[in-house]
Amino acid sequence: MIERHLLKLRLRDVISAEEEAALRGTIVDTVVHAANRTIARAGESLQHSTLLLEGLIGRYKDLRGGSRQITHLHVPGDFADLHGFTLKRLDHSLLALSPCVVARASHSRLQEITERLPHLTRMMWFSTNVDAAIHREWEVSLGRRSAIQRAAHLFCELQARMAVVGLAEPDSYALPISQAELAECLGLTPVHVNRVLRDLRERELLEFRSGQVLMRDVQALKRLAEFDPDYLYLQPLPL
Repeated sequence: MIERHLLKLRLRDVISAEEEAALRGTIVDTVVHAANRTIARAGESLQHSTLLLEGLIGRYKDLRGGSRQITHLHVPGDFADLHGFTLKRLDHSLLALSPCVVARASHSRLQEITERLPHLTRMMWFSTNVDAAIHREWEVSLGRRSAIQRAAHLFCELQARMAVVGLAEPDSYALPISQAELAECLGLTPVHVNRVLRDLRERELLEFRSGQVLMRDVQALKRLAEFDPDYLYLQPLPL
Protein backbone atom coordinates (compact mmCIF):
# COMPACT_ATOMS: atom_id res chain seq x y z
CA MET A 1 0.00 0.00 0.00
CA ILE A 2 2.69 2.51 0.95
CA GLU A 3 5.43 1.16 -1.33
CA ARG A 4 5.86 4.43 -3.26
CA HIS A 5 6.24 6.37 -0.04
CA LEU A 6 8.89 3.89 1.07
CA LEU A 7 10.69 4.35 -2.26
CA LYS A 8 10.92 8.08 -1.52
CA LEU A 9 12.27 7.50 1.97
CA ARG A 10 14.78 4.84 0.91
CA LEU A 11 16.15 7.14 -1.78
CA ARG A 12 17.59 9.21 1.08
CA ASP A 13 18.34 6.71 3.86
CA VAL A 14 17.84 3.16 5.09
CA ILE A 15 14.45 2.32 6.59
CA SER A 16 14.51 -0.60 9.00
CA ALA A 17 11.93 -3.37 9.16
CA GLU A 18 10.71 -1.94 12.47
CA GLU A 19 10.30 1.52 10.96
CA GLU A 20 8.46 0.15 7.94
CA ALA A 21 6.09 -1.77 10.19
CA ALA A 22 5.46 1.35 12.25
CA LEU A 23 4.65 3.38 9.15
CA ARG A 24 2.29 0.72 7.88
CA GLY A 25 0.68 0.64 11.30
CA THR A 26 -0.27 4.32 11.10
CA ILE A 27 -2.72 3.62 8.26
CA VAL A 28 -6.27 3.34 9.53
CA ASP A 29 -8.09 3.13 6.18
CA THR A 30 -8.00 4.00 2.48
CA VAL A 31 -10.42 6.33 0.75
CA VAL A 32 -11.26 6.84 -2.93
CA HIS A 33 -11.95 10.41 -4.06
CA ALA A 34 -13.47 11.47 -7.36
CA ALA A 35 -11.76 14.15 -9.44
CA ASN A 36 -12.48 17.74 -8.34
CA ARG A 37 -13.37 16.60 -4.82
CA THR A 38 -12.04 18.61 -1.88
CA ILE A 39 -10.29 16.16 0.45
CA ALA A 40 -9.58 18.54 3.34
CA ARG A 41 -10.74 22.11 3.86
CA ALA A 42 -8.82 24.96 5.38
CA GLY A 43 -9.56 25.36 9.08
CA GLU A 44 -10.96 21.88 9.66
CA SER A 45 -9.69 19.99 12.70
CA LEU A 46 -7.47 17.10 11.60
CA GLN A 47 -7.09 13.68 13.20
CA HIS A 48 -5.12 12.06 10.39
CA SER A 49 -2.70 12.92 7.57
CA THR A 50 -3.28 12.04 3.91
CA LEU A 51 -0.85 9.80 2.03
CA LEU A 52 -1.49 9.78 -1.70
CA LEU A 53 -1.44 6.28 -3.23
CA GLU A 54 -2.85 6.97 -6.70
CA GLY A 55 -3.75 10.12 -8.60
CA LEU A 56 -2.82 13.77 -8.20
CA ILE A 57 -3.62 16.16 -5.33
CA GLY A 58 -3.28 19.94 -5.33
CA ARG A 59 -2.98 22.23 -2.36
CA TYR A 60 -4.97 25.39 -3.05
CA LYS A 61 -6.25 28.64 -1.63
CA ASP A 62 -9.44 30.38 -2.73
CA LEU A 63 -9.68 34.14 -3.20
CA ARG A 64 -12.80 36.19 -2.51
CA GLY A 65 -13.29 36.98 -6.19
CA GLY A 66 -13.73 33.29 -6.98
CA SER A 67 -10.27 32.59 -8.36
CA ARG A 68 -8.01 29.87 -7.01
CA GLN A 69 -4.26 29.41 -6.70
CA ILE A 70 -2.81 25.91 -6.60
CA THR A 71 0.31 26.16 -4.44
CA HIS A 72 1.65 22.60 -4.67
CA LEU A 73 1.10 19.38 -6.59
CA HIS A 74 1.37 16.02 -4.83
CA VAL A 75 2.25 12.81 -6.66
CA PRO A 76 1.77 9.23 -5.42
CA GLY A 77 4.01 8.50 -2.45
CA ASP A 78 3.61 12.02 -1.02
CA PHE A 79 2.03 12.91 2.28
CA ALA A 80 -0.19 15.81 1.24
CA ASP A 81 -0.60 17.20 4.75
CA LEU A 82 1.96 15.66 7.09
CA HIS A 83 2.46 19.16 8.49
CA GLY A 84 -1.15 18.93 9.67
CA PHE A 85 0.08 16.50 12.35
CA THR A 86 1.64 19.38 14.29
CA LEU A 87 -0.53 22.23 13.02
CA LYS A 88 -3.81 20.33 13.68
CA ARG A 89 -5.50 22.28 10.91
CA LEU A 90 -4.55 23.57 7.48
CA ASP A 91 -4.44 27.15 6.19
CA HIS A 92 -5.20 25.79 2.70
CA SER A 93 -7.34 23.03 1.20
CA LEU A 94 -6.53 19.77 -0.58
CA LEU A 95 -8.16 18.94 -3.91
CA ALA A 96 -8.25 15.67 -5.86
CA LEU A 97 -7.25 16.88 -9.32
CA SER A 98 -7.83 13.39 -10.71
CA PRO A 99 -9.49 10.29 -9.28
CA CYS A 100 -7.40 9.55 -6.19
CA VAL A 101 -6.81 6.76 -3.70
CA VAL A 102 -5.45 7.96 -0.36
CA ALA A 103 -4.39 6.27 2.85
CA ARG A 104 -5.16 8.03 6.11
CA ALA A 105 -2.47 7.95 8.80
CA SER A 106 -3.69 8.41 12.35
CA HIS A 107 -2.14 11.35 14.20
CA SER A 108 -2.15 9.39 17.44
CA ARG A 109 -0.10 6.64 15.79
CA LEU A 110 2.23 9.21 14.21
CA GLN A 111 2.77 10.60 17.69
CA GLU A 112 3.78 7.13 18.88
CA ILE A 113 6.44 7.11 16.16
CA THR A 114 7.84 10.46 17.36
CA GLU A 115 8.10 9.08 20.89
CA ARG A 116 9.60 5.71 19.98
CA LEU A 117 11.50 5.96 16.68
CA PRO A 118 13.69 9.08 16.44
CA HIS A 119 15.28 8.20 13.09
CA LEU A 120 11.93 7.71 11.38
CA THR A 121 10.73 10.94 13.00
CA ARG A 122 13.67 12.76 11.41
CA MET A 123 12.76 11.21 8.04
CA MET A 124 9.21 12.54 8.33
CA TRP A 125 10.54 15.95 9.35
CA PHE A 126 12.86 15.83 6.35
CA SER A 127 9.92 15.23 4.00
CA THR A 128 8.11 18.33 5.27
CA ASN A 129 11.32 20.31 4.79
CA VAL A 130 11.48 19.17 1.15
CA ASP A 131 7.87 20.31 0.73
CA ALA A 132 8.96 23.73 2.01
CA ALA A 133 11.86 23.79 -0.47
CA ILE A 134 9.44 23.06 -3.31
CA HIS A 135 7.20 25.89 -2.12
CA ARG A 136 10.16 28.29 -2.23
CA GLU A 137 10.99 27.24 -5.78
CA TRP A 138 7.38 27.81 -6.84
CA GLU A 139 7.55 31.25 -5.24
CA VAL A 140 10.62 32.07 -7.33
CA SER A 141 8.75 30.95 -10.45
CA LEU A 142 5.71 33.06 -9.67
CA GLY A 143 7.80 36.10 -8.80
CA ARG A 144 10.71 36.07 -11.23
CA ARG A 145 10.51 33.48 -13.99
CA SER A 146 8.82 34.26 -17.29
CA ALA A 147 5.64 32.39 -18.17
CA ILE A 148 7.42 29.91 -20.42
CA GLN A 149 10.22 29.40 -17.88
CA ARG A 150 7.85 28.69 -15.01
CA ALA A 151 5.92 26.17 -17.13
CA ALA A 152 9.13 24.47 -18.24
CA HIS A 153 10.39 24.39 -14.65
CA LEU A 154 7.20 22.76 -13.36
CA PHE A 155 7.27 20.10 -16.08
CA CYS A 156 10.92 19.32 -15.22
CA GLU A 157 10.18 19.17 -11.50
CA LEU A 158 7.28 16.79 -11.88
CA GLN A 159 9.31 14.45 -14.10
CA ALA A 160 12.02 14.28 -11.43
CA ARG A 161 9.58 13.67 -8.59
CA MET A 162 7.52 11.07 -10.46
CA ALA A 163 10.63 9.21 -11.59
CA VAL A 164 11.52 8.56 -7.93
CA VAL A 165 8.32 6.55 -7.49
CA GLY A 166 8.47 4.79 -10.85
CA LEU A 167 5.83 6.89 -12.62
CA ALA A 168 7.94 8.70 -15.21
CA GLU A 169 10.24 7.86 -18.08
CA PRO A 170 13.23 10.16 -18.68
CA ASP A 171 11.20 12.10 -21.24
CA SER A 172 7.52 11.42 -20.51
CA TYR A 173 4.90 10.96 -17.82
CA ALA A 174 1.17 11.22 -17.18
CA LEU A 175 -0.14 14.52 -15.81
CA PRO A 176 -3.93 14.23 -15.48
CA ILE A 177 -4.84 17.92 -15.16
CA SER A 178 -6.51 20.39 -17.49
CA GLN A 179 -4.93 23.51 -18.98
CA ALA A 180 -7.12 25.56 -16.63
CA GLU A 181 -5.69 23.71 -13.61
CA LEU A 182 -2.18 24.12 -14.99
CA ALA A 183 -2.92 27.85 -15.21
CA GLU A 184 -3.87 27.84 -11.51
CA CYS A 185 -0.48 26.28 -10.72
CA LEU A 186 1.43 28.82 -12.79
CA GLY A 187 -0.46 31.98 -11.84
CA LEU A 188 -1.47 32.56 -15.47
CA THR A 189 -4.72 32.74 -17.38
CA PRO A 190 -5.82 29.68 -19.37
CA VAL A 191 -5.38 31.71 -22.56
CA HIS A 192 -1.80 32.56 -21.59
CA VAL A 193 -1.07 28.92 -20.74
CA ASN A 194 -2.38 27.88 -24.14
CA ARG A 195 0.09 30.28 -25.79
CA VAL A 196 2.94 29.00 -23.61
CA LEU A 197 2.19 25.37 -24.50
CA ARG A 198 2.05 26.29 -28.19
CA ASP A 199 5.41 28.05 -27.86
CA LEU A 200 6.98 25.00 -26.18
CA ARG A 201 5.56 22.78 -28.91
CA GLU A 202 6.77 25.03 -31.74
CA ARG A 203 10.26 25.12 -30.20
CA GLU A 204 10.12 21.29 -30.22
CA LEU A 205 10.78 21.20 -26.48
CA LEU A 206 7.60 19.69 -25.01
CA GLU A 207 4.05 18.64 -25.76
CA PHE A 208 1.24 18.43 -23.22
CA ARG A 209 -1.90 16.81 -24.57
CA SER A 210 -4.66 14.62 -23.15
CA GLY A 211 -2.99 14.40 -19.76
CA GLN A 212 0.38 13.27 -21.16
CA VAL A 213 3.68 15.14 -21.08
CA LEU A 214 6.27 14.41 -23.79
CA MET A 215 9.60 16.19 -23.31
CA ARG A 216 11.03 16.28 -26.85
CA ASP A 217 14.35 17.89 -25.87
CA VAL A 218 14.97 17.33 -22.17
CA GLN A 219 18.28 19.16 -21.91
CA ALA A 220 17.08 22.20 -23.84
CA LEU A 221 13.93 22.31 -21.70
CA LYS A 222 16.05 22.24 -18.52
CA ARG A 223 18.27 25.02 -19.87
CA LEU A 224 15.24 27.16 -20.63
CA ALA A 225 13.84 26.58 -17.14
CA GLU A 226 17.26 26.91 -15.46
CA PHE A 227 16.21 23.74 -13.70
CA ASP A 228 18.51 22.55 -10.93
CA PRO A 229 17.04 19.59 -8.99
CA ASP A 230 19.18 20.22 -5.89
CA TYR A 231 16.16 21.66 -4.04
CA LEU A 232 14.46 18.25 -4.30
CA TYR A 233 17.25 16.62 -2.24
CA LEU A 234 17.21 13.43 -4.30
CA GLN A 235 20.64 12.22 -3.21
CA PRO A 236 21.24 9.86 -0.25
CA LEU A 237 21.27 11.86 2.97
CA PRO A 238 21.71 9.72 6.11
CA LEU A 239 19.64 11.14 8.96
